[in-house]
Amino acid sequence: MAEAPPSPDRPPRTARRRSGVVVPEQPGVAGRLAARLIWLTVQGVDATLQYDLDMAPAALAALGQGRAIFAVWHNRLALSLRVYARFIQPHAPPRRLAAMVSASRDGGLLAHTLRAFGVQPVRGSSSRRGAQALLEMTSWAERGYDLAITPDGPRGPRYRVQEGAVDLAALSGLPLIPVSYDLGWRRQLRSWDGFLIPLPFSRCRTRFGEPLEVPRELDNVAREHFRAEFERRLLAITDLPVRG
Repeated sequence: MAEAPPSPDRPPRTARRRSGVVVPEQPGVAGRLAARLIWLTVQGVDATLQYDLDMAPAALAALGQGRAIFAVWHNRLALSLRVYARFIQPHAPPRRLAAMVSASRDGGLLAHTLRAFGVQPVRGSSSRRGAQALLEMTSWAERGYDLAITPDGPRGPRYRVQEGAVDLAALSGLPLIPVSYDLGWRRQLRSWDGFLIPLPFSRCRTRFGEPLEVPRELDNVAREHFRAEFERRLLAITDLPVRG
């Protein structure tokens, strides 16, 4: 069921309003402790995993040329930061990461988790602070940060790239690099995205696909073209059927 749009005098359940500006929700003490527990769990499981890397030559070349936007499906968030640390950060120059997360309470938990991994969170989504978050992400790119997004988040549909990914690439001038991975041993939650939980001692096959360059000036037809093309590339490296 779709969420009803908030009325002018009633803020949405996922964020507060202050002088007409949506203020991201922040977790309490329990949320901050949960973020630390998530960090410890991911670090512990990651230490047992066996990684294989399959990186497109064009993606490797893009890493040597400068910053990039890394896009991973929402259900593969669990290991995304460890993938960045293992395979991206070693590339010169020294790399830092800013990632977009929802302005909701759940997004607040993820924001604290990102900080535990040394990642700068930027709060916003297609339905909450979207335009402001895009500008903030672009600002971090100008400061020398790589950017990370979940193009089908925060509420789906699963495996459907939203236009915000293309807009961010156009605004920042950075290439979009699709990232995905497959797990040998895993559990899959019954959530909208089918969230994947890696099990210890699993094999993780990590893939970086062909980067997509997006021009700064886009009309609606061009935006849809680049959106569909990037979706095709991300589906392909996830071994999922390509639409159309």
